[in-house]
Amino acid sequence: MGNLRVSSMLLLSLMAAASANNFHQDVEITWGGGHARILGRGNLLRLTMDKTAGGAGFKSNRDYLFGRFNMQMKLIAGNSAGTVTTFYLSSEGPSHDEIDLEFLGNKSGSPYTLHTNVFTQGQGGREEGFHLWFDPTKHFHTYSIVWNPKNIIILVDSIPIRVFNNEESIGVPYPNNQRMKVYASLWDADDWATRGGRVKTDWSKAPFVAYYRNFVAKSDWEMQGLSARGKKLLSWVRKRCRIYYYCNDERHGRGSRHPPPPECKA
Repeated sequence: MGNLRVSSMLLLSLMAAASANNFHQDVEITWGGGHARILGRGNLLRLTMDKTAGGAGFKSNRDYLFGRFNMQMKLIAGNSAGTVTTFYLSSEGPSHDEIDLEFLGNKSGSPYTLHTNVFTQGQGGREEGFHLWFDPTKHFHTYSIVWNPKNIIILVDSIPIRVFNNEESIGVPYPNNQRMKVYASLWDADDWATRGGRVKTDWSKAPFVAYYRNFVAKSDWEMQGLSARGKKLLSWVRKRCRIYYYCNDERHGRGSRHPPPPECKA
């Protein structure tokens, strides 16, 4: 129970730092029972994973067609191998749209991987992966999804790390007609999450705990694209932090049976 013994002073500081949102009003616990807990006056939410329950999750009460969605998160510290902590948008049904942020756990001393993907009509395959330039377990950081008719922009602490443009004109599917809710979860995925499943969940380190606060969803997406400074920051992230880009995948190589998506050719 070591990881759950958070000191009263730490919990008070976490709650005091959170403001504006109220998880009691804004979200619904969808699975995990008591492994998802709204703390204080509703400004902090804790997800826990142990062997008795493979995690927990919640979703927003409202759905949206475009907007800006911010969530502050503090990820599992120490050996988090096999775990996946998420924040994403999704519609429902087999032909769903989805905009994914998945934080893949690591063995102590290794960096977290932030895995992103965009699904349209149930089809994904547009992954980009990153090693962040900070330790996401030490403090809260703000993760944002901007979704508008022109593009999808993913930001970390207001720094753009990914842009997915609407290129329907050249045959690229784009999510623009299904309303989506905001989802978040913590779950066990040790068959693939850490080094392709080669590193398994160490249940002796359980419970695994992730925190969420300051959830803000706005129908006004605030930005249509990147400023000159934003483009420079995006370029820096791509050079320094991006570890996987679907357009560069070997399976799309010359002579492959899997040609690259049309936006990669463009």
